[in-house]
Amino acid sequence: MRLVLLGIGAAGSPRFAPAGLLVEYGRTHVGFDGGPGSEPPETVQAWLVRRRDEAGHPRLCRIAADSGMPQPAVASFRHGALQVEPLPLPGDAPVGYRIAAGRRTAVWAPECRGLPLWAEDADLVFAGTSGMRQTVEAARRLSVRRLVFARLDEEACAAMDAGRDPRSASGAWRAAGTACDGRAGRRVRRPAPPGITRNTRPRPRRPSCRRPSRCRGGASARRCR
Repeated sequence: MRLVLLGIGAAGSPRFAPAGLLVEYGRTHVGFDGGPGSEPPETVQAWLVRRRDEAGHPRLCRIAADSGMPQPAVASFRHGALQVEPLPLPGDAPVGYRIAAGRRTAVWAPECRGLPLWAEDADLVFAGTSGMRQTVEAARRLSVRRLVFARLDEEACAAMDAGRDPRSASGAWRAAGTACDGRAGRRVRRPAPPGITRNTRPRPRRPSCRRPSRCRGGASARRCR
């Protein structure tokens, strides 16, 4: 299962396209949310959204009609081993999606403060930056293996304008176009913020011989090289 971020912005963001996700499982493609500039490709078998009552939904319907894609809907999707279910989120947030393919599980919940209980033991969770600390604590409590912040709210954008890094030390940061494979058990190295270079020290070279005093030439020296 391959997951690609199509956009990382909030609705109406002047800087980033709306947060969206593309799931690829073999020849099956499913799009999640998105909008102008981050709509899924025309090859998707389903376009799943988290709400139909928002102001931008008619525009998504027009995009789907013009490109021949399925109409965006809040619905479940099943094709072979790929199973997608819309599930409720805590608070006033719209639904989130649980994406399962075999033993791999991912969660699409970019507007949720904290995480729902059904995200427990997920291999990969896409969350938003609203209530970031609360989301990180919930991810630890629910044993989430990888946490990716995939939707920038106004506070995160303001931090970027001020030259600060809006990322959490416990979550990975992803830009639009980034692909994840959904595999568990592998740590994601968080990229350094713009203009910041990681402090990396070269490892000391090991001596070519553990007994340099005895190797002055001949066969012993050749064996140690």
